[in-house]
Amino acid sequence: MTGPAILMIAATPLGNVGDASARLVDALSSVDVIAAEDTRRLHRLARDLGVTISADVIALHDSVEEGRARKLVERLHRGERVLVVSDAGMPLVSDPGYRLVRACLDEGIEVTVLPGPSAVLAALAVSGLPVDRFCFEGFLPRKSGERRRRIEELADERRTMIFFEAPHRLAESMAALAEGLGEDRPAAICRELTKTYEEVLRGTLGDLRDGLAEVRGEITLVVGGADAPGRSGDPQSWADEVAMAESDGADRRTAIASVARRRGVARREVYDAVVRAKGGVQPSGK
Repeated sequence: MTGPAILMIAATPLGNVGDASARLVDALSSVDVIAAEDTRRLHRLARDLGVTISADVIALHDSVEEGRARKLVERLHRGERVLVVSDAGMPLVSDPGYRLVRACLDEGIEVTVLPGPSAVLAALAVSGLPVDRFCFEGFLPRKSGERRRRIEELADERRTMIFFEAPHRLAESMAALAEGLGEDRPAAICRELTKTYEEVLRGTLGDLRDGLAEVRGEITLVVGGADAPGRSGDPQSWADEVAMAESDGADRRTAIASVARRRGVARREVYDAVVRAKGGVQPSGK
Protein backbone atom coordinates (compact mmCIF):
# COMPACT_ATOMS: atom_id res chain seq x y z
CA MET A 1 0.00 0.00 0.00
CA THR A 2 1.45 3.38 -0.94
CA GLY A 3 0.35 6.98 -0.63
CA PRO A 4 1.65 10.23 0.84
CA ALA A 5 4.82 9.56 2.84
CA ILE A 6 4.07 9.76 6.53
CA LEU A 7 5.79 8.64 9.71
CA MET A 8 3.40 7.78 12.53
CA ILE A 9 4.53 7.69 16.17
CA ALA A 10 2.08 5.58 18.16
CA ALA A 11 1.60 5.08 21.87
CA THR A 12 0.90 1.48 22.91
CA PRO A 13 -0.72 0.18 26.13
CA LEU A 14 1.42 0.11 29.25
CA GLY A 15 -0.08 -3.24 30.16
CA ASN A 16 -3.84 -3.17 29.80
CA VAL A 17 -4.67 -3.80 26.13
CA GLY A 18 -8.01 -2.09 26.67
CA ASP A 19 -6.11 1.19 26.56
CA ALA A 20 -5.21 0.74 22.88
CA SER A 21 -6.76 3.46 20.73
CA ALA A 22 -8.88 2.80 17.67
CA ARG A 23 -6.31 4.71 15.63
CA LEU A 24 -3.54 2.37 16.81
CA VAL A 25 -5.58 -0.71 15.88
CA ASP A 26 -6.27 0.73 12.43
CA ALA A 27 -2.63 1.66 11.86
CA LEU A 28 -1.31 -1.77 12.89
CA SER A 29 -3.45 -3.38 10.21
CA SER A 30 -2.96 -0.85 7.41
CA VAL A 31 0.57 0.59 7.33
CA ASP A 32 3.36 -0.66 5.09
CA VAL A 33 6.13 -0.86 7.69
CA ILE A 34 6.13 -1.20 11.48
CA ALA A 35 9.36 -0.27 13.27
CA ALA A 36 9.14 -1.83 16.74
CA GLU A 37 11.48 -1.67 19.71
CA ASP A 38 10.68 -5.33 20.40
CA THR A 39 9.10 -7.28 17.55
CA ARG A 40 7.97 -10.09 19.84
CA ARG A 41 5.99 -7.70 22.02
CA LEU A 42 4.48 -6.15 18.91
CA HIS A 43 3.17 -9.50 17.67
CA ARG A 44 1.86 -10.33 21.15
CA LEU A 45 0.00 -7.00 21.24
CA ALA A 46 -1.45 -7.63 17.79
CA ARG A 47 -2.73 -11.06 18.90
CA ASP A 48 -4.29 -9.57 22.02
CA LEU A 49 -6.02 -6.93 19.89
CA GLY A 50 -7.13 -9.42 17.27
CA VAL A 51 -5.18 -7.57 14.58
CA THR A 52 -3.59 -9.25 11.57
CA ILE A 53 -0.33 -7.55 10.64
CA SER A 54 0.50 -7.54 6.94
CA ALA A 55 3.19 -4.86 7.19
CA ASP A 56 6.91 -5.44 6.99
CA VAL A 57 8.04 -5.58 10.67
CA ILE A 58 11.55 -4.49 11.56
CA ALA A 59 13.33 -4.04 14.88
CA LEU A 60 14.19 -0.48 15.87
CA HIS A 61 16.22 -0.40 19.06
CA ASP A 62 19.06 1.85 20.18
CA SER A 63 21.91 -0.17 18.69
CA VAL A 64 20.48 -0.20 15.16
CA GLU A 65 18.36 2.95 14.98
CA GLU A 66 20.86 5.19 13.20
CA GLY A 67 21.42 2.78 10.31
CA ARG A 68 17.81 1.73 9.97
CA ALA A 69 16.57 5.31 10.11
CA ARG A 70 18.24 5.97 6.76
CA LYS A 71 16.61 2.92 5.18
CA LEU A 72 13.20 3.88 6.56
CA VAL A 73 13.56 7.38 5.16
CA GLU A 74 14.22 5.83 1.74
CA ARG A 75 11.05 3.77 2.04
CA LEU A 76 9.08 6.82 3.11
CA HIS A 77 10.34 8.66 0.04
CA ARG A 78 8.85 5.83 -2.02
CA GLY A 79 5.45 6.65 -0.53
CA GLU A 80 5.27 3.95 2.14
CA ARG A 81 3.67 4.61 5.51
CA VAL A 82 5.76 3.77 8.55
CA LEU A 83 4.52 3.20 12.10
CA VAL A 84 6.90 3.43 15.10
CA VAL A 85 6.03 1.71 18.39
CA SER A 86 8.01 1.05 21.57
CA ASP A 87 7.61 -1.74 24.10
CA ALA A 88 4.93 0.24 25.94
CA GLY A 89 3.79 3.84 26.16
CA MET A 90 5.01 6.66 23.95
CA PRO A 91 8.06 6.07 21.70
CA LEU A 92 11.06 8.44 21.99
CA VAL A 93 10.53 8.94 25.75
CA SER A 94 13.66 7.07 26.96
CA ASP A 95 13.00 4.80 23.97
CA PRO A 96 14.17 4.71 20.32
CA GLY A 97 12.68 6.92 17.64
CA TYR A 98 14.21 10.38 17.94
CA ARG A 99 16.87 9.84 15.26
CA LEU A 100 14.22 8.65 12.83
CA VAL A 101 11.90 11.57 13.57
CA ARG A 102 14.75 14.04 13.14
CA ALA A 103 15.83 12.43 9.86
CA CYS A 104 12.28 12.60 8.52
CA LEU A 105 11.86 16.26 9.42
CA ASP A 106 15.20 17.08 7.82
CA GLU A 107 13.96 15.37 4.63
CA GLY A 108 10.61 17.18 4.64
CA ILE A 109 8.64 14.03 5.46
CA GLU A 110 5.43 14.46 7.46
CA VAL A 111 5.49 13.17 11.03
CA THR A 112 2.32 12.66 13.06
CA VAL A 113 1.44 11.14 16.41
CA LEU A 114 -1.20 8.69 17.55
CA PRO A 115 -1.44 9.71 21.23
CA GLY A 116 -2.23 7.35 24.06
CA PRO A 117 -0.75 5.81 27.21
CA SER A 118 2.31 7.39 28.81
CA ALA A 119 3.98 6.11 31.97
CA VAL A 120 5.23 9.64 32.68
CA LEU A 121 1.80 11.26 32.78
CA ALA A 122 0.08 8.24 34.35
CA ALA A 123 2.53 8.23 37.27
CA LEU A 124 2.28 11.99 37.70
CA ALA A 125 -1.51 11.82 37.80
CA VAL A 126 -1.68 9.18 40.55
CA SER A 127 1.29 10.41 42.60
CA GLY A 128 -0.62 12.99 44.60
CA LEU A 129 2.17 15.50 43.97
CA PRO A 130 1.81 18.91 42.26
CA VAL A 131 1.11 18.59 38.53
CA ASP A 132 1.10 22.24 37.45
CA ARG A 133 4.83 22.20 36.62
CA PHE A 134 6.90 19.05 36.16
CA CYS A 135 9.97 17.71 34.37
CA PHE A 136 10.96 14.29 33.09
CA GLU A 137 14.50 13.20 34.00
CA GLY A 138 14.62 9.72 32.47
CA PHE A 139 16.93 7.20 34.14
CA LEU A 140 19.44 8.30 36.77
CA PRO A 141 23.06 7.38 35.93
CA ARG A 142 24.10 3.84 36.85
CA LYS A 143 27.46 4.79 38.38
CA SER A 144 27.18 6.07 41.95
CA GLY A 145 29.39 9.13 41.46
CA GLU A 146 27.56 10.28 38.34
CA ARG A 147 24.22 9.59 40.00
CA ARG A 148 25.17 11.66 43.06
CA ARG A 149 26.28 14.59 40.90
CA ARG A 150 23.09 14.46 38.86
CA ILE A 151 20.96 14.50 42.00
CA GLU A 152 22.97 17.45 43.31
CA GLU A 153 22.08 19.35 40.14
CA LEU A 154 18.40 18.65 40.82
CA ALA A 155 18.45 19.60 44.51
CA ASP A 156 17.03 23.07 43.85
CA GLU A 157 14.57 21.99 41.14
CA ARG A 158 11.15 23.28 42.19
CA ARG A 159 9.10 21.33 39.63
CA THR A 160 7.82 17.82 40.33
CA MET A 161 10.38 15.37 38.93
CA ILE A 162 9.66 12.08 37.17
CA PHE A 163 12.21 9.29 36.72
CA PHE A 164 12.26 5.81 35.22
CA GLU A 165 14.16 3.12 37.13
CA ALA A 166 14.99 -0.55 36.82
CA PRO A 167 13.84 -2.77 39.71
CA HIS A 168 17.36 -3.98 40.53
CA ARG A 169 18.62 -0.37 40.87
CA LEU A 170 15.63 1.02 42.76
CA ALA A 171 17.08 0.62 46.27
CA GLU A 172 20.33 2.39 45.36
CA SER A 173 18.47 5.21 43.62
CA MET A 174 16.06 5.73 46.52
CA ALA A 175 18.97 5.90 48.96
CA ALA A 176 20.80 8.39 46.76
CA LEU A 177 17.69 10.55 46.31
CA ALA A 178 17.01 10.61 50.04
CA GLU A 179 20.60 11.62 50.73
CA GLY A 180 20.80 14.25 48.00
CA LEU A 181 17.32 15.79 48.19
CA GLY A 182 16.49 15.21 51.85
CA GLU A 183 14.67 12.39 53.59
CA ASP A 184 11.52 14.47 54.07
CA ARG A 185 10.98 15.15 50.35
CA PRO A 186 7.58 13.72 49.25
CA ALA A 187 7.65 11.03 46.57
CA ALA A 188 5.77 8.14 45.00
CA ILE A 189 6.94 4.80 43.61
CA CYS A 190 4.59 3.73 40.81
CA ARG A 191 4.87 0.09 39.82
CA GLU A 192 3.21 -1.88 37.01
CA LEU A 193 0.83 0.94 36.06
CA THR A 194 -2.44 -0.24 34.45
CA LYS A 195 -1.50 -3.90 35.03
CA THR A 196 -3.04 -6.48 37.34
CA TYR A 197 -0.59 -5.80 40.17
CA GLU A 198 -0.50 -2.01 39.86
CA GLU A 199 0.86 -0.45 43.04
CA VAL A 200 1.57 3.13 44.10
CA LEU A 201 3.62 3.72 47.26
CA ARG A 202 3.46 7.28 48.59
CA GLY A 203 5.46 8.89 51.38
CA THR A 204 8.74 10.68 52.01
CA LEU A 205 11.95 9.58 50.34
CA GLY A 206 13.23 8.41 53.70
CA ASP A 207 10.16 6.36 54.51
CA LEU A 208 10.00 4.83 51.05
CA ARG A 209 13.69 3.96 51.18
CA ASP A 210 13.41 2.33 54.61
CA GLY A 211 10.25 0.41 53.76
CA LEU A 212 11.39 -0.83 50.39
CA ALA A 213 11.01 -4.56 49.83
CA GLU A 214 11.78 -6.59 46.72
CA VAL A 215 10.26 -4.80 43.77
CA ARG A 216 9.52 -6.20 40.32
CA GLY A 217 8.09 -4.81 37.14
CA GLU A 218 8.14 -1.41 35.45
CA ILE A 219 9.00 1.43 37.85
CA THR A 220 8.29 5.15 37.58
CA LEU A 221 9.39 7.47 40.39
CA VAL A 222 7.75 10.81 41.09
CA VAL A 223 9.53 13.20 43.45
CA GLY A 224 8.26 16.52 44.78
CA GLY A 225 10.16 19.67 43.88
CA ALA A 226 12.14 21.79 46.31
CA ASP A 227 10.34 24.36 48.42
CA ALA A 228 11.16 28.00 47.83
CA PRO A 229 13.60 28.56 50.69
CA GLY A 230 13.87 31.65 52.82
CA ARG A 231 17.38 33.07 53.06
CA SER A 232 18.90 32.52 56.48
CA GLY A 233 22.22 32.59 58.27
CA ASP A 234 25.39 34.47 57.35
CA PRO A 235 28.61 33.55 55.53
CA GLN A 236 30.44 32.49 58.68
CA SER A 237 27.59 30.22 59.79
CA TRP A 238 27.42 28.68 56.31
CA ALA A 239 31.15 27.94 56.42
CA ASP A 240 30.79 26.44 59.90
CA GLU A 241 27.98 24.15 58.73
CA VAL A 242 30.06 22.97 55.78
CA ALA A 243 32.99 22.25 58.09
CA MET A 244 30.72 20.29 60.43
CA ALA A 245 29.28 18.24 57.56
CA GLU A 246 32.81 17.49 56.32
CA SER A 247 33.84 16.34 59.77
CA ASP A 248 30.90 13.92 59.66
CA GLY A 249 32.22 12.40 56.44
CA ALA A 250 30.50 14.40 53.69
CA ASP A 251 32.59 15.60 50.76
CA ARG A 252 32.82 19.36 50.34
CA ARG A 253 30.75 19.54 47.17
CA THR A 254 27.84 17.72 48.78
CA ALA A 255 28.16 19.71 52.01
CA ILE A 256 28.08 23.03 50.17
CA ALA A 257 25.04 21.99 48.12
CA SER A 258 23.21 20.86 51.26
CA VAL A 259 23.92 24.08 53.18
CA ALA A 260 22.96 26.23 50.19
CA ARG A 261 19.65 24.43 49.84
CA ARG A 262 18.88 24.55 53.55
CA ARG A 263 19.78 28.24 53.91
CA GLY A 264 18.16 29.43 50.69
CA VAL A 265 21.33 30.83 49.12
CA ALA A 266 23.30 30.11 45.97
CA ARG A 267 25.93 27.39 46.20
CA ARG A 268 28.50 29.90 44.94
CA GLU A 269 27.86 32.10 47.98
CA VAL A 270 28.45 29.18 50.34
CA TYR A 271 31.60 28.22 48.44
CA ASP A 272 32.92 31.79 48.71
CA ALA A 273 32.19 31.75 52.45
CA VAL A 274 34.16 28.51 52.86
CA VAL A 275 37.12 29.93 50.93
CA ARG A 276 37.17 33.10 53.04
CA ALA A 277 36.85 31.13 56.27
CA LYS A 278 39.93 29.14 55.32
CA GLY A 279 41.89 32.30 54.61
CA GLY A 280 41.74 32.02 50.83
CA VAL A 281 41.23 34.89 48.42
CA GLN A 282 38.30 34.59 46.06
CA PRO A 283 38.71 36.65 42.84
CA SER A 284 36.00 39.25 42.46
CA GLY A 285 33.31 38.37 39.94
CA LYS A 286 34.47 34.78 39.53
